[in-house]
Amino acid sequence: MIRSYLEAHWVAAALFMGVALLLLLPLGIPGGDRALLLIYLASPIYMLHQVEEHLGDRFRRFVNSRVFGGVEALTTGDVLVINLPGVWGINLAALYAAYFVGPGWGLAAAWLILVNGLTHLGMAAHLRSYNPGLASAVLVFIPFGLYAVVTIPATMLQLVVALVIALGIHAAIALHALQRARVARVAANAATS
Repeated sequence: MIRSYLEAHWVAAALFMGVALLLLLPLGIPGGDRALLLIYLASPIYMLHQVEEHLGDRFRRFVNSRVFGGVEALTTGDVLVINLPGVWGINLAALYAAYFVGPGWGLAAAWLILVNGLTHLGMAAHLRSYNPGLASAVLVFIPFGLYAVVTIPATMLQLVVALVIALGIHAAIALHALQRARVARVAANAATS
């Protein structure tokens, strides 16, 4: 029951939370730390991007129809898991790591945004069309992600770990969708045989 409620309403929650987090910003970041500010901003920026991307289940339907030819490669449950623990959870963990351990350990939030933005751009180039989330990816994600990755002080280890986390999440999503599409195609072929 809770899962179905979240599947139906998480995008509205993203809009509300994204705006609320931005409205809390004037209260300040401890010590005026720019790196911590950038990692904090990753959450509301991502949440507002999610509204463009997922309002009306647009992205899931687009991917299933345009990328996978009508096969259900992503379910509403998949989208919920990807975006709540996979994005909101990573961004929250990155903020805590940056605050309690050091700013470089929060870079996963910046890399997640940059990789996602580049993925939207790559999909648009490949399909030669708009995809849900492309506008905020190009106008906000890529510039913000680049700026954050370049300006947040980090060791090479921190940069690599953060990039591996971001790439790993995106690769896991792609592999899951490919696997689900393959299974759905096999089932459809078996049903028509």
